[in-house]
Amino acid sequence: MINVAFVCLGNICRSPMAELIFKNMIKERGLSSSFCVTSFGTSDCEQGNPIYLPAKKTLIMHGIAGNHTAKQISLSDIKNNDFILCMDSGNYRDLVRLAGESNSAKVFKLCSFTSCPRDVADPWYTRDFERAFSDITDGCAAFLEFVLSDRADMINYDKRH
Repeated sequence: MINVAFVCLGNICRSPMAELIFKNMIKERGLSSSFCVTSFGTSDCEQGNPIYLPAKKTLIMHGIAGNHTAKQISLSDIKNNDFILCMDSGNYRDLVRLAGESNSAKVFKLCSFTSCPRDVADPWYTRDFERAFSDITDGCAAFLEFVLSDRADMINYDKRH
């Protein structure tokens, strides 16, 4: 099983969108049993809150449903995941600092897997949830292709057992 955590600042917009988009992608490809997917925030400022309504509405408009409750990431969460995929450079700096030297190699910006590496703009400030959805979908698709080639042995193992 491949453990993946998506991370943004508050865990109410981008990272839960990424979690639900990625879960939908792997479900459509019959890979759900090969992944454990979750999301977190680097801050506790939204702890316990649901996914932000405009983010949820954007997902629903694209046929993706799901619920979520915000939580802050901890060092143990970093240790227990194979990939920590964050949304922007600020999240990246915070996560590398928290992860420490021994765990920082598993921290990546989500869109670093795409042909156009970039930050996922925060729709909390831009109000552009469609752009965030597009960036996140692009990043998730590119990440999935990376995993399918780089970790194919783990996925095939899960299919055999």
